[in-house]
Amino acid sequence: MAFNLAEALSSIVTQADAADWRAAIRLAGDGLVLGGATTDAYTDEMIDAVEKHGPYIVIAPGIALAHSRPSPAVLTGGLSWVSLATPVEFGNKANDPVNLVIGLAAVDHDAHLTVMRALAGVLADSSAMERLTAATSPDDVRAVLRGLASVA
Repeated sequence: MAFNLAEALSSIVTQADAADWRAAIRLAGDGLVLGGATTDAYTDEMIDAVEKHGPYIVIAPGIALAHSRPSPAVLTGGLSWVSLATPVEFGNKANDPVNLVIGLAAVDHDAHLTVMRALAGVLADSSAMERLTAATSPDDVRAVLRGLASVA
């Protein structure tokens, strides 16, 4: 069965304001909660993971994949999308500043890998990334993602 990012996104916010990386992760976490994927405790777990392990979630220039380990705070798999009006620093010298935070809640390791494969395809498409960065509405984001091939 194919995995479709556009359909998996439970929450999309464009041009959001975040004072710092914690606020940016909190916005992504709020989207996961709003979509019914997690409880607020998972947002705290995502922030704690960065505090303990550093900015490893900044996976490419300008892009952070906010996540934590599967836990009781994950109710179901989910994704949230937050583009920032003004990029924020996460402390990752190679990939800061971040202007896109994708929140990921996975129920297990396999689900996590499926989402990562789908995201890798999007990140590798520079034309799609330009359109996604310029998107000013949730509909714009979904339209770009729908135009990309689904990942099997």
